[in-house]
Amino acid sequence: MQVIGLCRFSYPAIGGFQVEHDTLEDRIAYLYAEDRLEERFRLLETVALPCLRQQTDPNFDLVIVIGDQLPRKHVERLLDLTSDMPQVQIRAEAPEQQRPIMKRILNEARRDPSEPCLQFRYDDDDAVSVDFVRLLREAADDAAKLCKKNRTVGFDWHNGYVAEFDAVGISATQIYRQLYVASLGMYVRGNDGLTIMNFAHERLNRFMPVVSYGEEPMWVRSHNGYNDSRQKKVRPVPVEPLSKEQEAEFAARFGITTDHVKSVFGA
Repeated sequence: MQVIGLCRFSYPAIGGFQVEHDTLEDRIAYLYAEDRLEERFRLLETVALPCLRQQTDPNFDLVIVIGDQLPRKHVERLLDLTSDMPQVQIRAEAPEQQRPIMKRILNEARRDPSEPCLQFRYDDDDAVSVDFVRLLREAADDAAKLCKKNRTVGFDWHNGYVAEFDAVGISATQIYRQLYVASLGMYVRGNDGLTIMNFAHERLNRFMPVVSYGEEPMWVRSHNGYNDSRQKKVRPVPVEPLSKEQEAEFAARFGITTDHVKSVFGA
């Protein structure tokens, strides 16, 4: 079964942001500001991509959507960061309404629309466990009867970490949060145009059965200076520097190493 991930890398969608801008030009200026893009690239390199490179099941597709106005130097940097990842397809698109274009991109990524597929959203500053793709496939197999009866079925791993990354290293705290974007997958049956972008992630269980798992930490949600969802007044999440045991866990489960984070953020 095809597994498709969708990642928006500073794509200037019309709508889809909690940070409001008066004009599309203002949004593009905000998204493409040098200090913001530098942080996004550092998080992409140290947090989001390593776990995908190390997936125990490498048979998946990841579409990274960028704006067609992203400066060439940043496009080349993104191409360089993903050059060793055959799963990645980078698509440059003009600004359009958020949900319609993302639904279209996901459906165009289906190699055989008559066959069912599995889909997940992927933020460019988060990570999933290195066995996420394998477990997503296994979950769909285990829920075969449920999938057969429904157009869509959600699969949610709600155990993970909130973390902060800088030149000093990694600080984090373990939390349980249902229906986060990270480690949230969805089955779509064949000959059906629904996508994971048809639904707000935190409301997925209003529209379909959702199978939930909580045994092992399955994601890392980074808190940083440009989280779209944290630009408003939100309750801070206290974090502490990782212990040596936690550093080993982050490296083994998520491919995130303290030395790599220090090197990239300290550059």
